[in-house]
Amino acid sequence: MSDGFQDKLAQLEKLRAKAHLGGGQKRIDKIHEKGRLTARERVHLLLDEGSFMETGVFVTHREESIAGNKPVGDGVITGVGTVDGRQIYVFAQDFTVFGGSMSESNALKICRLMDQALETGCPVIGLNDSGGARIQEGVKSLAGYAEIFWRNTMASGVIPQISGILGPCAGGAVYSPAITDFTLMVDQTSYLFVTGPNVIKMVTGEEVTFEELGGANTHSTKSGVAHMMANSDQDCMLLIRRLLGYLPQNNLELPPVRPTKDLPDRIEEKLNSVIPDDPKKPYDMHDVIGMTVDEGEFLEIQPKYAMNIICGFARFDGMPVGIVANQPKVNAGVLDIQSSEKAARFIRTCDCFNIPLVTFEDVPGFLPGTDQEFNGIIKHGAKLLYAYCEATVPKLTVITRKAYGGAYDVMSSKHIRGDWNVAWPSAELAVMGPEGAVNILYREKLGRSDKPDELRKELVDDYTDKFANPYVAAGLGYIDDVIEPSHTRKLLIKTLHNLKNKKQELPPKKHGNIPL
Repeated sequence: MSDGFQDKLAQLEKLRAKAHLGGGQKRIDKIHEKGRLTARERVHLLLDEGSFMETGVFVTHREESIAGNKPVGDGVITGVGTVDGRQIYVFAQDFTVFGGSMSESNALKICRLMDQALETGCPVIGLNDSGGARIQEGVKSLAGYAEIFWRNTMASGVIPQISGILGPCAGGAVYSPAITDFTLMVDQTSYLFVTGPNVIKMVTGEEVTFEELGGANTHSTKSGVAHMMANSDQDCMLLIRRLLGYLPQNNLELPPVRPTKDLPDRIEEKLNSVIPDDPKKPYDMHDVIGMTVDEGEFLEIQPKYAMNIICGFARFDGMPVGIVANQPKVNAGVLDIQSSEKAARFIRTCDCFNIPLVTFEDVPGFLPGTDQEFNGIIKHGAKLLYAYCEATVPKLTVITRKAYGGAYDVMSSKHIRGDWNVAWPSAELAVMGPEGAVNILYREKLGRSDKPDELRKELVDDYTDKFANPYVAAGLGYIDDVIEPSHTRKLLIKTLHNLKNKKQELPPKKHGNIPL
């Protein structure tokens, strides 16, 4: 080997070392002092060991005003690797380089990665840690954002897109994660906001901290922007890996089946006593889910937001499913604006990626009140209805207790093409609850009665006998069966196998017009 070639190899290694060092050791040390990982450390933790192949390693920015500072790689790491042996594309913004800000070259690397992911039908993981647009590049950085947004939109519903928020993300940096399928944040170290506290104070006079305005807890409990909250960078990478395990590579493939030791015909006797005798008494729907799914494993999505409805992933006999369940423990499981939107988005995500839907229903109706009406419960509730109607994946519904009013229709009823709709013997299907119905139907009779309380009890009991049971609906064919609760798991698994080849086409159209 000639001395000249040795020099070239030395130059290569020097440049590669610069790329790996990002913004320098001092800035890396500052990241570590805050309990955070560097972009490169995050990538290697996310992917299977030794699988990462980097692209765009030596890209630098093109801005003349900062020509004297040209970090190799330009503040974003891009490449391809595997998670549990499945090919994944990933980009990670490096906060040690210009605060992870977006540049023209930076955007070009991400766009090329996304184009290739779409062409090969593989998921894209974005590890976001950016202060926003690179001010020195002006409109060029904004153009870069728009190029990414367009690709996010084109990839939506075609390949899974997951965003990890691992530091401050402000301004234009927030919109790409908002278009992706799932957004994960890290408690106390990641932030999302369109305008920061200083700008808000200047414009509106409001004083708010970074954490209060756009922290992980805020977006996990108040705005619903974050789907999951991690305790650390390491925890976030593990959550992303776990989430990917339920998703297919793309919309033309089925989600991966995982072997399980949990018996498919397991009978769970505890389910026979989970519903309280008092119909007004709450219970935890998590218990029902945990006793029916494989090994009790349930990955909940948005667990701290709109807690009156539960959404998440589980498996039945190794097959991934999306679970939507009313939660009687929180506001009696009533549907409102937030829960309708939360469930609608989750349902559409499952339908995009061929994940069957299992619905556990115990719903007293939609939440009444001027606040709900003035803020558009009609429009937002219709989103949930639309999502269920549009979904063509297998749809299985188990009514455990209440199914009242329009909420009965909305929650994947037979009338909106539910494939398998069953009820427990404790189910109550009616326009409304017995007491409310009696007060409306017999208002005058009760007003004329000398003993209204006794008469009301008699009428309520009569209404309950006639309507607060599943057999009227079963007699009309609106329910396929009334099942013993302990057999729920076994029957769900049989039905999922029966429906595995389901194919249902929607009318040809450019796209539907969901009520937004």
